[in-house]
Amino acid sequence: MDLKAAPSAAETRAAALPDAALPDAAVTDVRCRVFRARPTEPIAMSFAPLTHRVMILVEVELADGSVGVGESWANYPAWAWRERIATIHDGVAPLLTGRRFPDPATAQRALLAELAPLGRQWGAPGPVHQAISGVDMALWDLAARRAGTSLARLLSAAPRTELPVYGSSLGPTGVAEVAYRCAALGLTAVKVKVGFGADTDLANVRTARRILGDQVQVFADANQAWRLTEALEMVPALADLGVAWVEEPLAGDRPAELAELTRRTGMPLATGENLYGAAAFEPYLDAVEILQPDLGKVGGVTEYLDVLAAATAAGRTVNPHLYNGAVATAMTVQAGAISPATRLIEWDIRSNPLRQAADGLLTTHGTVRVPDGPGFGIDLDQDQLDAYEEQLP
Repeated sequence: MDLKAAPSAAETRAAALPDAALPDAAVTDVRCRVFRARPTEPIAMSFAPLTHRVMILVEVELADGSVGVGESWANYPAWAWRERIATIHDGVAPLLTGRRFPDPATAQRALLAELAPLGRQWGAPGPVHQAISGVDMALWDLAARRAGTSLARLLSAAPRTELPVYGSSLGPTGVAEVAYRCAALGLTAVKVKVGFGADTDLANVRTARRILGDQVQVFADANQAWRLTEALEMVPALADLGVAWVEEPLAGDRPAELAELTRRTGMPLATGENLYGAAAFEPYLDAVEILQPDLGKVGGVTEYLDVLAAATAAGRTVNPHLYNGAVATAMTVQAGAISPATRLIEWDIRSNPLRQAADGLLTTHGTVRVPDGPGFGIDLDQDQLDAYEEQLP
């Protein structure tokens, strides 16, 4: 099977980076490790509760013994981790094993060329991109380790060393408790979950504002809960409470409706966590102020760089979506450090034992440190993770 594809913008950019090359060795193994942990507190979205924290690690090993690690998003549905194992084992691994690739982008584009058409027929472009995202991150981890540097320094000559953070996952219950936690961490921005009914939503925003004060920015995330008519009622009410921007307000996430909502309310909007591939973001460049690609979903670092380039050219903000384990957290912070277009990093404020290795990156003054170790920049604690690993067949 011929995996060669025409050079893309991402491949051209990767080739221009002097240290972006992969080791000159064939891929010998692509494997998954799955970690799942029940939350110690309820985590609700407007569409469904999160029953487990999930971290799917994707490891790519080369013939020289080097191994890169990435993470594939699989928070929903509850059985997504089983699908992901099959997709990576049966779909991705055979396309990589035994082959050499000059850089991560070449491999990523080759995988998309083969698997994206299957995703269309399957009706599952999301899972395909999510699987490829994990592999792509692992390959970028390998490239950075080969260069003896962090991902941020591989991608930028002068990455930032700290990034402002906003705390997410406030609500729909326990808002006061979590808001106090945000205050203790020195956070200067938070995001309240909405989409649970007007009375609940507005009361939760008021609670966050009362506890955190006017000096803290407050955002809202509806997870596509509203129709346009509902959003036209809710968004002005949120604006009256000082909400600075609203994420995914509309069911269907249609660019034309988002643009209309902005025009009629003046509220800056954010979206992008459920978009797959950089091309999918193009209609949103004129519709929203803030784009939110998720490295574990969009197609990995390679696709993220294309989104970042397009958004920067359009004068848009890129605040990546982040609701994952330690590897995706470290990777996202690294990617956020390379461009001033990224103004904030999302930080899920509720407990997550699968993120523990990255939790030490959070400072006490509202920022996250950019890890400077090789590759994704941090070390995983296997002893700590052992209790959460699924035994796969």
